[in-house]
Amino acid sequence: MVQSTGTRPAHERVIPRPHVSVLRILEMNLGFLGLQFSFGLQQGNMSPIYSYLGANEAALPILTLAGPMTGLIVQPIIGALSDKTKSRWGRRTPYFIFGAILCSLGLFFMPLSSSILMAASLLWILDAGNNITMEPYRAYVSDRLEPEQRQLGFLTQSAFTGLAQMLAFLSPSFMVYVLGMNMNAIDSHNIPYVTRYAFMIGAFLSLTTILWSILRVPELPLTPEEEAAIDAKPKGFLPVFKEIWQAILEMPIAMRKLAVMSLFQWYAMAAYWAYVVYSIGHSVFGTSDAVTDGFRSAVLANGEMAAFYNGLGFLLAFAMVPLAKRFGAHRIHAFCLILAGIGMFSLPFASEKWMLFIPAIGIGIGWASIMGNPYIILANAIPPDRTGVYMGIFNMMIVIPMLLLAATLPFYYEPLLGGDARNVLRLCGICMFCAAAAVWWVKTEVATADGAAMSGEE
Repeated sequence: MVQSTGTRPAHERVIPRPHVSVLRILEMNLGFLGLQFSFGLQQGNMSPIYSYLGANEAALPILTLAGPMTGLIVQPIIGALSDKTKSRWGRRTPYFIFGAILCSLGLFFMPLSSSILMAASLLWILDAGNNITMEPYRAYVSDRLEPEQRQLGFLTQSAFTGLAQMLAFLSPSFMVYVLGMNMNAIDSHNIPYVTRYAFMIGAFLSLTTILWSILRVPELPLTPEEEAAIDAKPKGFLPVFKEIWQAILEMPIAMRKLAVMSLFQWYAMAAYWAYVVYSIGHSVFGTSDAVTDGFRSAVLANGEMAAFYNGLGFLLAFAMVPLAKRFGAHRIHAFCLILAGIGMFSLPFASEKWMLFIPAIGIGIGWASIMGNPYIILANAIPPDRTGVYMGIFNMMIVIPMLLLAATLPFYYEPLLGGDARNVLRLCGICMFCAAAAVWWVKTEVATADGAAMSGEE
């Protein structure tokens, strides 16, 4: 590997970071528990909520546009702004707090929706809050940790993602089977009360876990060199958009290759989240009618299956640290995506509830990798002084496939897939295989202190 010998101004060089203990790495990522609890609630309940309120299956991708649209608009802007922020509270912290408040409000009022329009509007608020918080949180890990600790940092986020979503998916079933609540107890708008209480728990966690993280592991004070770098950057929104465009033009090769992977990977994930309940309803309970007991049973069954694979993801996330170091994050991720593809493709063949948990193993392994390994590849490939903007652009690569799903699936759902959600999941499996093929050829690039990159196998 050849490293450039050029030099850059002192304010653009890598600033050494103090070593952070494992306990502190766990605490600094605790906010991800609340953030991902919110995402878990959305994944497991937004499609059913729309159906409870009278929505058509084919329209589900359009009704869930709030997530990808806010991600596309908010994340790169917030990323670029947070790179340039100087405040008494820190560089990223103001965005953590504001986003957490919006998220909590959206979660609290969502299950009180009386119409599709109200639910869709609240989803925009909820996802705006999530996206305002998400990107600075990714950048915060890169800011706070030395490169050799970033694998642990990002895979800790992956672990908390698994734990949080396990709890989010499991909470309605816990209320029904442990606390004895009636799953068929619904309000005047057909929304179960167990759904309402789960969202209110999420509203509490979203705010409190973020506050815990920033109070226990605050951001490091900006060094004079970092302040000089921020002061040297132009202010205002127009320079932000110019910076985003310039960053896209100068995008590292590894990141360009990751874009192809993201196209297939996130098209599959978005379609899976939108239609898995309906697939389970068809194959296990013989119905996708939202007003039936069988559909509500399918919602709970999906929650239990998702809790299982997210719990598996939680356990496997840390095991991937030594594997990624030994074999390369790109190879490990490709293998995990293949297992996820097998799981998604085979899930519609499950005819009994217990059979759902077999393909869920592959889905869980893939999900654990999705939330950690791509960020390991990315964090090492991008210049340290542009972490925020590149993390935001990378998240654009997540939301664009979701927008593509909303723009395309309603047109081929009936003619090509027969209006059958089980065929959507089979398509998801094929997309995961394509994503695995794309990421296998990604080589690791390590950004150097002078802004150049070293490339080669991990």
